[in-house]
Amino acid sequence: MPTLHLIGDSISIAYGPHLALALPSGWSYSRMGDEALARRDLDQAVGANGGDSARVLAHLETRPDGPIWDLLLLNCGLHDLKRLPPDDRFQVAPDAYRRNLAGIIAQAQRLTRRLVWVSTTAVDDALHAARGCGFARRDDDVISYNTIADAVMAAHQVPTIDLGGFTRSLGHGPDTFSDGVHFHDHIAQQQAAHLVGALGPHLESLT
Repeated sequence: MPTLHLIGDSISIAYGPHLALALPSGWSYSRMGDEALARRDLDQAVGANGGDSARVLAHLETRPDGPIWDLLLLNCGLHDLKRLPPDDRFQVAPDAYRRNLAGIIAQAQRLTRRLVWVSTTAVDDALHAARGCGFARRDDDVISYNTIADAVMAAHQVPTIDLGGFTRSLGHGPDTFSDGVHFHDHIAQQQAAHLVGALGPHLESLT
């Protein structure tokens, strides 16, 4: 039975179960780490929350040679672009993000038959700031980091699903976001459906 393996940030914690249910029959679903642990605090990179690109790369580097998954669906970025006090520095600076993505691709090539990248979803700046979570995120930075990822994936011929662009089309504000970065469940369901639709040709070719 072919396997889709998911590595993603806290956004994927919400859409992951819907994605698993929507996969075609004959496909199994797995993911990095424990979802229940990740749900305890979606801001922390624990369990199934892949965190930033440095953590994802380190995780892949520890895996034995494969391929162990048929399709690896992967995203990281929202943790990388966190702006940390007191100097507003990025958790992972743009140049380091670019290098980490190249390293992730190199590791994925030995672990999966196919890597598919997922773009990072938007941030509602005002709603996120109202959380008072001790760090900032800005939607302009989401766009910048997605631009970096697009260039790296194109250079390595890695297919990309623009989940960020799709989610933006669903609207902005409190009807879409639960807290400025995470989404209500009805949005997560639509994200999963969009991903499965876009994955269709890959799933068929790998069966």
